[in-house]
Amino acid sequence: MNTVELKAEQRLSIEPWRMLLWLLIAQLMVAFVGRSLGPLGILIGDDLSLTKAEIGLLPSALFIGQALASIPVGFMADFIGSRRLLLMLSLCLGVSFLIMTMMTNFVFVLLLVLIGGLGYGAMHPTSNRGIIYWFSQTQRGTAMGIKQMGITFGSAMAGFLLLPLSAEFGWRPVLLIACIGLIITGFIAFAFYRDPLGSLKPRKKEGISFFSRSLVKMGKNKPLLLISLSAMGLNGSQMCLNTYLVLFAYEKMGISLFLSGILLVISEVSGSLGRIGWGVISDKLFNGRRLVIVYIIAVLAAIASTTVAFLPEGTPFFALVPVIVVFGSCVSGFNGIWMNIASELVPKEQAGLSSGFSITLGSMGVIFIPPMFGLMVDQNGHYTAGWLSITAIMGIVIVLLTMFSHHVKKTRLADS
Repeated sequence: MNTVELKAEQRLSIEPWRMLLWLLIAQLMVAFVGRSLGPLGILIGDDLSLTKAEIGLLPSALFIGQALASIPVGFMADFIGSRRLLLMLSLCLGVSFLIMTMMTNFVFVLLLVLIGGLGYGAMHPTSNRGIIYWFSQTQRGTAMGIKQMGITFGSAMAGFLLLPLSAEFGWRPVLLIACIGLIITGFIAFAFYRDPLGSLKPRKKEGISFFSRSLVKMGKNKPLLLISLSAMGLNGSQMCLNTYLVLFAYEKMGISLFLSGILLVISEVSGSLGRIGWGVISDKLFNGRRLVIVYIIAVLAAIASTTVAFLPEGTPFFALVPVIVVFGSCVSGFNGIWMNIASELVPKEQAGLSSGFSITLGSMGVIFIPPMFGLMVDQNGHYTAGWLSITAIMGIVIVLLTMFSHHVKKTRLADS
């Protein structure tokens, strides 16, 4: 092999990881702005004189937008590619949240959050498609984990940077600057990211009827339906941990508010590391087999939630840390594995739509399970029933995964 050919081969081996960098940066900045509603919720509530219920509607609106956008944008990604969508979705979220910083009417704020949620949620199938095309099956777990890490890392950055800056200077100018940063990032990603050659194949029919037929086909894909329902339970459990951990540690364990907040940061960091770690494990130890990883995650999450449920009041901070590390690495770290399974269940040219379909179903857990958890806490006056409900949900997830495994094996036997 001559020098020119060697350099060309090296460039081709590095190219997917260069493209991953831009997908990661875009995903991180989208999460940095979109997930700012959590840490900034109390400041937005004080500014707009909102009730606790109204503050809770802000992230709900974001995830409703995600649910609405994931399927149609996933469909679009399959025939216009990820590059243009990276810019369009960054603009959608960045501009809508930028305008939101100028609003004083709660209804308009809520509407703009929902519109921003379209861009936030649609970034998942858009970036997932890039992973599927740029990486081989034995690399996708690691690559998807790195890309998905951008979500939890962006969320942690919002807590570390936006909250203290907003407390000092006000949430409006701080969030406005973050939105400008997101918009600039969108243009940079558009300039440097490239869809793989040959990944954009022209279609003869791209109308509503073609979209409807494709969507019906996804709905009839039983393995895709089962893994999406499993993700619904895991997603909802993740949001319960993120929403109630600080309150639980502060109110029931008697831990200071500062250390309770540190527990949430530990949970998010553990989720970030889990997204990479689980991907590497699936690639290196299980040769790209993802299902066994989700089984392990569900079992560990069930053990962690049961442990938290029965912790005595007054449990010290350092005793909680290892449990929260396991809990967070599971319910916040499963996403990359889920995205890989959902994308690999269909041909590459349908990866965007399958991701969007699965994310839409998975988002239902984020919308419905946390209020159920909160209702149990309100009715019982303690958190035990809430944490045990997550254990029960993990049991349902394990049943769904078993059905998934049996169906896949049955299909393979029929094809052989």
